[in-house]
Parts: sequence; C-alpha cells; structure tokens
Amino acid sequence: MKTVFYPRFDRHAHGEGLKAHSTHYCAGCGHGIVHKYIAEVVEELGIQDRTINVSPVGCAVFLYYYLDVGNTQAAHGRAPAVALGHKMANPNSVVISYQGDGDLASIGLAEIMHLGELGIPITVIFINNANYAMTGGQMAPTTLPGQKTTTTPFGRNRMYGTPLRMAEIMAQMDGPVYVERVALYDNKQRIRAKRAIKKAIQLQVENKGMAFIEVLSECPTQWHMSPQESEKWVKEEMTKYYPLGVKKDLTGNLDGWFHIDPPIFDSQKVLAEIGASDQIAPRFGEAFPSHLAEQDIAIKFAGAGGDGAQTAAMLVTRTAINEGWDATHIPSYGPESRGGTSYADVHVAEEEVLSPAAPNPQLLVAFNAPSLKKFAPRVQENGIIVYDSSVISEIPDVAPSIRMHGIPFSEIAVQQLGKLMVKNIVALGAFQAATQIFPEEAFLYAIEAMLREKGKADLIDINRRAFLAGIEAFKKEAVPGL
Repeated sequence: MKTVFYPRFDRHAHGEGLKAHSTHYCAGCGHGIVHKYIAEVVEELGIQDRTINVSPVGCAVFLYYYLDVGNTQAAHGRAPAVALGHKMANPNSVVISYQGDGDLASIGLAEIMHLGELGIPITVIFINNANYAMTGGQMAPTTLPGQKTTTTPFGRNRMYGTPLRMAEIMAQMDGPVYVERVALYDNKQRIRAKRAIKKAIQLQVENKGMAFIEVLSECPTQWHMSPQESEKWVKEEMTKYYPLGVKKDLTGNLDGWFHIDPPIFDSQKVLAEIGASDQIAPRFGEAFPSHLAEQDIAIKFAGAGGDGAQTAAMLVTRTAINEGWDATHIPSYGPESRGGTSYADVHVAEEEVLSPAAPNPQLLVAFNAPSLKKFAPRVQENGIIVYDSSVISEIPDVAPSIRMHGIPFSEIAVQQLGKLMVKNIVALGAFQAATQIFPEEAFLYAIEAMLREKGKADLIDINRRAFLAGIEAFKKEAVPGL
C-alpha cells in the first residue's frame, strides 16, 4: 500500500540497507514522531497530491527526504513567507510550514507575525526544543530561565531576556483560528499531539483559517540527557513555563471563507486583465550592445530626491525590454530628504539577468556630488561615468581606463528648456550618446509611451527636446568646439 513516507530514504548511504528506512534524527528527538503524525494525517485526509511541506534551516532541513509530497526549502526563518506564496499561487494546495524555535521565534519572527495577521488558511507546525539544536545547542528565544546552553553556560538569566511563549502570542492575534500547545513525553500526550495536528490540517482543507501547533520536543543530544531523561525534563520543567493545551479555538461555527481564484499565467489574459496593450514595441537596434559588456550590462543611476534617477532608470529598463533583452530595475530610496543618495540599479542581459543588484556597475549616471563620490570608485575598469557638471565640481579619483563625461544636466534643463524637472531626460540623452547602448529612436519611443500611459502626452515635446539636448551636449563635450 502506498504511504506518504517514501519507501526508502536517500539521506544516508544512498538509500541502501538499514539507513534507507531510518531518519537522520538523534535517538529520542521529537522531529521524527511529528513527521510520522503529519504523514498519517495527510494519508487519512487523502490530500497527498495537494500537500506542500515548507521546511526551514535547522534540524528539519531534510524533511523533503522523508515525505512524498510537494516540498520546498525555505531560507532561515522565511518558511511562512514561502508558504504564503504557495497558497496564493495554488489556493487548492494544503501548505504546512514546519519550523523550529530558532527558525520561527528568532530570525523568522516578523514572517510568522505577518502570516498570523493575515490568517490565510495555512498550517504551522512549530517544534520547540528550547535551543538551536542543529548548530551546537546555543540559546534560543525559547530557552528556559536558568537553562544551560553553549552560549549560556551558567544558565539563562534576565540579562538574556525572557523566553517567548509563541503559542500565547499567536493566540492573541486576530488571524489564527486555532492554536494549541502539545507535547510528546508519553503516549497520552502523543495522541493529543496527533489529534491537534490533524485538526490544524483539517481546518485548512475546509478553508477555515490559519492554525498554529506548538510541539514541545525532546532534544537529548544538546540537553546532554538520555531520551528518558529528556521526556521527564519536558514534563516537569518545560510545561511549567509552556503550559499545554488549547490557547485559542474559534472553529465551532466557522465557515470556510477562503475562496480565491488562482493566478493567471496566460500572458494574453494578464494583459487583458490589466488593460494593457498587446502591441509589440518596435525594435530599433540589431544586436545586443556587447561593446559595453559581453552578456550583462550593470548600470547605476544615483542622485537625491527629485533628481529623477528612478524615472531615468525605469526608462532604460523599458527601452531594453522593448529591444528584446531581459532587464531589471531595482530602486533604493535612501535618506534623500536629508541630502543623502537615492539610487537605482539596472541590468540589461542578452538572455537572463541573474542578479538585479549593480554594486560595481559598468555605467554610472550621477546627479549630485555625494552620488559621484560614493559610486564612482566602484565603477568597473573601462566603464563610463556621466555626471551633472552644473552641480558637481569635485571629481573623485577613478581608474584611468574609466571615461568621465561632465554634462550640465540642470543648466541645460533650466536655460534651454525652462524646466528643471526634465534634467533627468537631458541626462538620459547624454547617457545614450556616451554609451550607444540603444539607438536614439528606441529611447524616444519609450519616453513617449511612458508619458502617454501616465496621461501626460502634453509633455512629450519638451521631453523629446530634453533628450536631444543631452545628446548634443555630449557631442560638444566629447568634441569641443563642435
């Protein structure tokens, strides 16, 4: 008969021999018992093909070796966020976020609180063994007062803070509909634990809401106890600080409220849904601008609030996409109201952008002195820097191979065009002329399209003139007297 457990485990010895049928957990650890209960419940409810386990960093990191369901590995603490993504992408799925105390109650505290506020039907199984078991037994947010760990060798005292009672915290939030704390130290408690896990998963199947089950689990290895001593310690010590029982249950007359349509993945339907045009933008270039970089071009636009760096960066990104390349735009808003630097990272790739950040760009456009000072030294060899010479007088030292072009963006915008607000488009024209990244017509098409989308068609003419003025200014700077 098919079960939710894989018929053999490949974690050790390539799935051969006795190890093919045993987990990697220490003798007496509670993780394996909880895995068993989840597997049994999934089988009893007939939801194997709908279930997705999200496992974290920690002792349960290898959960996917054991349960034959959908499995996703999450970064440390981020299991609730990954679980939420799965649930929204596939509302019919049954998502189980499985986390330890160092994962959920520490680095993942913000994520579990956010999930709790939402109350989306997701099942959270929280294993509390009062220490960071996988990494050496350090103090965790749930370590008991007086408990010795590798980082509290004399016991946890008030200077280390007090432990978090996560079940009580989650029960106070409006989102969760069912919260219970259970244990595993004897058969009676194990029966209760399985019953709680089944109810928590059943509530999700019925679309009634989020459930949170905290399991007090033994950790003989890091507690330096035998399995029997560990069970006794949970019963006599842990339950004093973490009392067992139901902390919240609103499920009596609760209806299944969670009913949403799955996301649309058909591109034509998405375009129709958002009212976008399906018209393919014309391409003005013939090849990827490999004269700047072979496959991926990193660009940074930087300035202060109001300089228009973000808009210029977005226009480059749109132009690249129109030309048929992959492109990304990542904004970063610093303390610009205090004179700091706000910047945007852009990547243009021939096939696929692998990382959207541009800490060491090939191309830099700087609108103010702090931006040039901060980012110019980070530009790669043979890179290009275009900066506003209207407001920047001090030029930082850069590698000799880097080409520096000072163009008076602000001065041109005010004196020639009468509007300081178009200095970013002047900068964009100078950038195009300096880099030849895309043809002039490609940029002008993107500028006009963006303005029309924003209902600002009356600004097309002045933006066009600003762009061309930037090109002409670069030509004069590059060839004085032109």
